[in-house]
Amino acid sequence: MKKYRVIFTKLKLLILIVPIIAGMPSTIFAHAILVESEPKAASVVSTPPDQIKIWFNENVASEFKSLAVVNSAGKRVDNNDIRQAALDRSHIYTTVPKLPPDTYTVRYRVMSADTHIITGKFTFTVASPETAEISSD
Repeated sequence: MKKYRVIFTKLKLLILIVPIIAGMPSTIFAHAILVESEPKAASVVSTPPDQIKIWFNENVASEFKSLAVVNSAGKRVDNNDIRQAALDRSHIYTTVPKLPPDTYTVRYRVMSADTHIITGKFTFTVASPETAEISSD
């Protein structure tokens, strides 16, 4: 008899817990994912950008973010002035000086809504004027 009482109690708990977990917002289990960038990842641009902008699929924490732009020699070239958009907390950006032709790596680190640290990187290339003219033909 006691065995059935234990099984019944566990079954009641399961019946109560499953709907609670199923009803939790999906953001509790999700991580921030990079959804857009300017310049676009793997793009070749003829005009150097003055800002590097990235957007995530959810808001990111304002106090735990970094964004760095590194040239092909491994030297950091951004102005180290990362900002977060006031109205769109999923958007962070940094300014850069006039970038010479080169391939650049953008590295980011943010904290997502579920408090997980998300890191990633992508590259883009600033084409030389000669290359840009050839590719536009």
